[in-house]
Amino acid sequence: MIKTRILFAVMALFAIFSTGAEAKLYKWVDDNGETHYGEVIPPEYADKNSVQIDKGQEVKKPEKSTDSTAKGAAEDPAESEQRRRDQALLGTFSSESEIDLARDRNLQQVDARTNSIQTRLKTAQDDLDGYQSEKDAAVKAGKPVHNILQEEIDQATAKLAKLQDELVKNQTDAAAIKARYDADKKRYHELISGGK
Repeated sequence: MIKTRILFAVMALFAIFSTGAEAKLYKWVDDNGETHYGEVIPPEYADKNSVQIDKGQEVKKPEKSTDSTAKGAAEDPAESEQRRRDQALLGTFSSESEIDLARDRNLQQVDARTNSIQTRLKTAQDDLDGYQSEKDAAVKAGKPVHNILQEEIDQATAKLAKLQDELVKNQTDAAAIKARYDADKKRYHELISGGK
């Protein structure tokens, strides 16, 4: 009896939350003429012909004015670009937390590359240390350093420098991703709160 009551309570809660969480559905046509449906319009199609679907009916967006005397004809290209970016931002994300999730997904890829580079850096440093120790032992013993050993030292040094450059580039990429998503999040907040 108690299990039945719990089951009914869970089902009632599920019904309440599922009806309140209606997702928007959009329809758009890509550059190849294929029609797509989804909850989020990709940014590159946000300002093209797309429609929102509400309860099975298409809700068309208002057509843009083609009047050459309209303010759009005299509009600053920077303002036009900003409006396009704003539409893409609003069409791509439905909350600030979605922007955070997108940022984190992109950063995961960068972090994976960083970990890989750091592992290869350690291996390259260990190799170089081994070659250098071998060379130091030969010099200390008064023996000549073989050309092959010197080539290995040179190659290991070059590999180490290349990996360090890759690491710096990867760290720069991570900083750029964070900055871009922080700017998107700030602009999104401005747009949904009515600020310009």
